[in-house]
Amino acid sequence: MSHEPARASAIADLMRAGRETSRLSMVFRYAIADGLGLTVSDLECLDFLADVGSATAGQVAERTNLTTGAVTSMLRRLQQAGYVTAERDPADRRRVIVTLRPERAAELERPYERFAERARRLVEGYTVEEVLLLVRHHHSMQAMYLAELDLLRGGDTARQSA
Repeated sequence: MSHEPARASAIADLMRAGRETSRLSMVFRYAIADGLGLTVSDLECLDFLADVGSATAGQVAERTNLTTGAVTSMLRRLQQAGYVTAERDPADRRRVIVTLRPERAAELERPYERFAERARRLVEGYTVEEVLLLVRHHHSMQAMYLAELDLLRGGDTARQSA
């Protein structure tokens, strides 16, 4: 007896669930940004800076998929709102180093706290093997997104590794 129909159905369910999770994640991000009076790109920039500490304007542009002109405007706005500092790189005066102001970090984390606690409780019920499977799955999905973004941006690094 073949398990192919059950497998195909399970894979279709997984793909559907993944799309709905992605959609809800995006709606959630928009709601968080709106509650903070920010755009989603602003929030992506600030989340990135919270993870890495400091970054160049070029790195922010790459992470947010914005043009350097749009990033310059965004960083000016975030600087005026007191979220970030922007300093010329002493080693290369053409580069600007952007840093999230630490006193604003907690304010950005607050809207996620309830969700993070629920997510922590959810994964507490998983075995180590299940958690490691999910980690592998997320890493693979991230690599796929990065490769697709590279192609959409007209790059050729993804073509070389495909």
